[in-house]
Amino acid sequence: MRLGALEAGGTKMVCAIGDETGKIYEQVSIPTQTPEITMPKLIAYFEERSVEALGVACFGPIELDRNSPDYGCITSTPKIAWRNYNIVKELADKLHCPIGFDTDVNGSVLGEVTFGQAKDKNCVIYLTIGTGVGGGIYIEGKLLHGMVHPEAGHVLIRKRSDDTYEGKCPYHKTCLEGLAAGPAIEERWGKKAALLADMAQVWDLEADYIAQALTGYILTLSPEMIILGGGVMHQEQLFPLIRQKVLQMLGGYVQAKELEDMEHYIVPASLHDDQGIMGCLELARRELVQ
Repeated sequence: MRLGALEAGGTKMVCAIGDETGKIYEQVSIPTQTPEITMPKLIAYFEERSVEALGVACFGPIELDRNSPDYGCITSTPKIAWRNYNIVKELADKLHCPIGFDTDVNGSVLGEVTFGQAKDKNCVIYLTIGTGVGGGIYIEGKLLHGMVHPEAGHVLIRKRSDDTYEGKCPYHKTCLEGLAAGPAIEERWGKKAALLADMAQVWDLEADYIAQALTGYILTLSPEMIILGGGVMHQEQLFPLIRQKVLQMLGGYVQAKELEDMEHYIVPASLHDDQGIMGCLELARRELVQ
């Protein structure tokens, strides 16, 4: 199969050509500007390469209900130019091929369960912590949608008593994204995360908030693996802190073999930052063969 992949982000659009094995033949990055500027470039790229199907993992929120007249739309995004824009319809009208469509983080978790370290797992969470926080959830062979789609980055967090920061999220203030995303770290401490690597108190607080969220996910979804990606998680000192705090917060209540090997339970992404593109290839394959 000759498949197209589009990882549609708020800053850049990554376009790639690959196949059903996850092999990537080529990829390019196009800046995300307005639809009028960006979409013709994306369409031209895939038109010139004659793909059989295209998988799109998109920033959101997005409409995933195929019965909705708004299916394929980017909905209440803070990127005003893209609000209520039907990216799937535009691509389908121009490329005349099947379009698989899901959230950017669902694309990443699909890449990991299809081609990466989460193969053979029945329930996996992929959480990206960077400019924002988003979660993709894979359960029993399917990506979780539900009423809309998971917004795992906006779970409410109990703020620690020594943290005077009010929170960055304009909707919830003290949700996970509001307390732990890259912009929150920078605003709280006055420097970007990469410049704070040697400040232990920064990462102890960050690990506390991430661990609170993961504990909630474990108790509600019972994942067999949790994968943490995104720019903030390049601070690898976070992983042992998060693992330790999750075990403390669970308090011995959950008894499972996975929790006895935390280094292989809460893990970094495994596909060299290509998990999103590889997930798009699988979205395309699934759309082609359904």
